[in-house]
Amino acid sequence: MDHTPAGTRPSLTPPADYFTGRVRQDPIVDAPDPARVRAAWVTFEPGARTAWHTHPLGQTLHVVSGCGLFQTEGEKIVTIRPGDTIWIPPGERHWHGAAPDTFMCHLAMHEALDGKHIDWEEHVTDAEYNGERAG
Repeated sequence: MDHTPAGTRPSLTPPADYFTGRVRQDPIVDAPDPARVRAAWVTFEPGARTAWHTHPLGQTLHVVSGCGLFQTEGEKIVTIRPGDTIWIPPGERHWHGAAPDTFMCHLAMHEALDGKHIDWEEHVTDAEYNGERAG
């Protein structure tokens, strides 16, 4: 058993190569082999977002607070709110982050394949971020 008491893990600032704006990651678990799960609370300040990326085994996002945006390549941007859950299939190119005027926090969960859990690509441009919204 590995018990991590609350408040003993520091928040992380992810690399600017993979995010636009101010983002904080609070790790929950990065399980050792043979387990593959990784999970973190991710908090985006208004306008902050990930770069385009994929996951070899998919990803689940569960929004816990604020208001955010999510987009799969080639589709309209979807507004996401507390209680919303999104399953992103393996290899699906997407991005997610906060809405322009409010923060957003989600629980991000994914598994590693051969030690790799994410494939980062280019930053989401302002034009893409401000693109057509669904509904």
